[in-house]
Amino acid sequence: MAFYYQIRLSGGAEIDLHLASKILAEALAVYEDKNVVQHISYGPAARSAASRTDLVVSDQEIYRPKAREVDLLVALTQEAADRYAGEVSPQGYLLLDEEAVPQAPEGKFRAYRLPFVAAARELGDARLASIVVLGAVTALSPAHNRRAVEDALLARVAPGTEAHHREAFEQGFKKMNELL
Repeated sequence: MAFYYQIRLSGGAEIDLHLASKILAEALAVYEDKNVVQHISYGPAARSAASRTDLVVSDQEIYRPKAREVDLLVALTQEAADRYAGEVSPQGYLLLDEEAVPQAPEGKFRAYRLPFVAAARELGDARLASIVVLGAVTALSPAHNRRAVEDALLARVAPGTEAHHREAFEQGFKKMNELL
């Protein structure tokens, strides 16, 4: 049976979820030899509280490059959660920032609340929330393995910041595993 998995990372423009998406795409395509299509929203949508980046992952050719019924949605704002929760598959997952999304949308999917931004702030830099997200997605998604994502992460970050990024990744991975 063919492997096909769709991931959407969404939230405000102040957290660079596009970076997390690029690292994840690289891990899947380069380190795991999967086919990956990445779709990033640009223009006014990219600056709103519901900006998004989608990944479609498969072990075969991908004919529909845009995610339709996502298997995993991360929403870091209420607007993103409200706008995209209806596109999560009934067997899918919804990961919400516990501070920024007070009202969890209803659906047949499994929803989890995690302290993405708070964990990054504890590390001294709220911008690391995207890396905390990356850790949580890695813990939950069957699309990739931890080692591949860590290798892609460390290949992309600025020299001298590796330990800080690794710690943010570990926070997300650990917090997701605590909920499972």
